[in-house]
Amino acid sequence: MKHKESFLKYLTFEKRYSPHTVRSYENDLNQFYDFCINTRSEHGIIKVNFKDIRAWVVFLMENRISARTINRKISTLKTFFKFLMREGLIDSNPVDKVLTLKQGKKLPQFIEQAQMDELLDFYQFGDDFEGVRNRLIIEMLYVTGIRRAELINLKDIDIDISRLTIKVLGKRNKERIIPITKEFRKSIEAYRIVRNDKKTDTVNSCFFLTKSGEKLYEKLVYRIVNKHLELITTMEKKSPHILRHTFATHLLNRGADLNAIKELLGHSSLSATEIYTHNTFKKLKQIYKQAHPRA
Repeated sequence: MKHKESFLKYLTFEKRYSPHTVRSYENDLNQFYDFCINTRSEHGIIKVNFKDIRAWVVFLMENRISARTINRKISTLKTFFKFLMREGLIDSNPVDKVLTLKQGKKLPQFIEQAQMDELLDFYQFGDDFEGVRNRLIIEMLYVTGIRRAELINLKDIDIDISRLTIKVLGKRNKERIIPITKEFRKSIEAYRIVRNDKKTDTVNSCFFLTKSGEKLYEKLVYRIVNKHLELITTMEKKSPHILRHTFATHLLNRGADLNAIKELLGHSSLSATEIYTHNTFKKLKQIYKQAHPRA
């Protein structure tokens, strides 16, 4: 699609979006372009109008695509056409009049604390490199709440054992410092012992490695987490992000301040963190019903 590559470079180098986010934008644009080819006589993206976009939204709804996903695709188009306006290629944004769909607020799923304790305290991961590394990956995601991409990009220099802190480079290159415990430090030190022979540059190279000494990749982290969460939960979704949800929910359940959790997660606004309070309130209602004599 003409102008798409310039737009993707804009997202990568000016907006500094992650590779995963840029791929999502690219996929949405490719799907929209395919739809235009099949339904329009004029295929130029610059000639797209409000009716074309509305027709695509209807097409997605008829194919039972969720409201959440459709709204994301609308947002992609809005950003793309806004970019075209900035470049002077179009005079107005055809997406501006397109209304987003109503969607129910989906509560983040999380794993119960007892299940996490069972996995980290009793499951035998093994004493070899992969066993120690896999356990640390799961513990790191749960204990710090960092994102998968943040975990993959961690460097040795980011982990300060003496100060018990981890420096994380989050979205939009925003840095944050996450405290760790002395107990968690032991897990880090155990991993470094079995990993040392795979290291070449102990300052600038990545902290987590594959068994061949290369940088971790997204699918491998997903497989490691998915495989081990299978042991403790029947939840359909068993992704690394579930451990981020679990981190936040468990902190809230144990009385942590919402603003502190916001900073630990690296959220830009409190509204993104507040969704976890719904899980906490749900738990409180359950406890109330079980414990109060008049409930």
